[in-house]
Amino acid sequence: MTAVVSPDLEAVVSAEKPRTSRLVEIDALRGVAALAVVLFHYTTHFTKLFGASPPPTISFSMGHYGVNLFFIISGFVIFMTLEKTLRPMDFVVSRFSRLFPTYWVAIVLTFATTHLLGLPGKLVDVGTAFGNFIMIHGLFRVPHVDGVYWTLEVELLFYCGALCLFRLRRLGSIHHVLIGLLALRLVYFSLEREFGIELPWTVYRLLILRYIPWFALGISIYHATCRGRSWQTPALSAGCAILTLLLTESLFSASLAAVLAATVFLAATERLGVLRHRLFIWLGSISYPLYLLHENIGWSIQLRLQALDVPTDATVVLALATSLAMAAGLTRWVEQPALHWIRSRYRSRLAMNR
Repeated sequence: MTAVVSPDLEAVVSAEKPRTSRLVEIDALRGVAALAVVLFHYTTHFTKLFGASPPPTISFSMGHYGVNLFFIISGFVIFMTLEKTLRPMDFVVSRFSRLFPTYWVAIVLTFATTHLLGLPGKLVDVGTAFGNFIMIHGLFRVPHVDGVYWTLEVELLFYCGALCLFRLRRLGSIHHVLIGLLALRLVYFSLEREFGIELPWTVYRLLILRYIPWFALGISIYHATCRGRSWQTPALSAGCAILTLLLTESLFSASLAAVLAATVFLAATERLGVLRHRLFIWLGSISYPLYLLHENIGWSIQLRLQALDVPTDATVVLALATSLAMAAGLTRWVEQPALHWIRSRYRSRLAMNR
């Protein structure tokens, strides 16, 4: 970094590309989560949607829970980032440069590839594809170019909520806010189940109440692992999040949350040394492009290969190899150059205004 970099933006940048010992395992874990989702889509979900004869030898039926792990990690990383940020615009630039350029190119690649290879029931028109560019298009009932984009809306709403707390100087009250949101989720659930009263769905969606327990776990883990901080309040928030899942979903959801939270805690405290293997570090570095590109492109490849009588397991391997290669290319030639260019322009503008 040059001397003109504001300390808050420098902290944001370092949070995005983990160079500190603490973040290596967290970022690698994000790569593992992405791979789990990919394998679920290429085995279990593909077979359900399109059929495969014979079915794949190994089916990753639990892989979709990688999304829940994503949400926990996001809670951890975003609050770590915000606590090192001075200006709201630094956070906005950090998030925009990280998310949008890669996302826009992924939309174009997915749209072009699926129309070229074909994907029955999953294709959208050009106007719909452009509608996807705002990332929160689901709120306006615009179909997704790729089904995985629904999680980006959830993430973006979480970022907006976190940024609002930052602007209001209420990050220190985050655990009170989390407990309040968890209580509101219980209210929604109880009124509908016990009395048949449905509260406004828009509020439920904008406040991401369905997923707030997972983000709460990540925030709690971050605070519990910060030196010099008390662990009691974060533990209370985490306990409330797991209890909420138990009451509103199932024992399985609560147990899953506990296991995933424990995994993130171990990674945050540098106790999962296996994640320091170069393969997992590499997966972490391409996790976002991999997640964006894999589903519909992979399915279109699998269907084409299936039509050529390629064995089912081979279609999975070839689709996975293609997605990994495309993700690596997108990381190298789009994500990293765009991220550095946008942030360098922003730093230059800050320096000129001093």
